[in-house]
Amino acid sequence: MSRYSITVTRTASRHADPEATIGYDRPLQTFFLQAFPDAGGEGLELWLGTDVREFETLSQLRTAAIARGFDFIPLASGILHKLLDDHAREADHAVSGTIIRDLVNGAPAR
Repeated sequence: MSRYSITVTRTASRHADPEATIGYDRPLQTFFLQAFPDAGGEGLELWLGTDVREFETLSQLRTAAIARGFDFIPLASGILHKLLDDHAREADHAVSGTIIRDLVNGAPAR
């Protein structure tokens, strides 16, 4: 599981949580977003990506955040690239790498 600190903003009030967390959860095969701890520090106002394959793209995650009144854009390019690398490395892909290499290299089908 990867975890990176980012800033998440409430779109209506522009109030920000500069210690929010975004990442990729390999066992659940989903991106996740956590922000705005409650006053007691035991819960989170925003916690997305808790179900299997809930957000398979960052675009899906952002759409869900916006629908709840939050946003995490702009996202630093370094974090964006790390998240995309995490997904590429850790996600279970429907087509195996061997099949893709064979197609790219023009090898005959097996």
